[in-house]
Amino acid sequence: MKIVVQVRLFPDAAAQAALRATLDLCNDAANVASGLAYQRRVFAKQSLQRLTYGQLKDMGLSAQPAIHVARKVSGAYATLKANIQAGNLG
Repeated sequence: MKIVVQVRLFPDAAAQAALRATLDLCNDAANVASGLAYQRRVFAKQSLQRLTYGQLKDMGLSAQPAIHVARKVSGAYATLKANIQAGNLG
């Protein structure tokens, strides 16, 4: 049996600034990964990860977030492709 607990964070000003900076960095990294994916036509998770990992690390992300960003971008392109094929985009 799994128990799910919802937690709400109340960070102080310094922690809030750090969280905001991390979120902004991840968004910037996703934009870079998306641009590279589109430019090079590389959309598979592992291939995109190989293509972008070094650059995302150089931006300041640690290993796990860099991989996560690349996989999220790949997933977004997969969803876009599925929606186009299903005719869900006007």
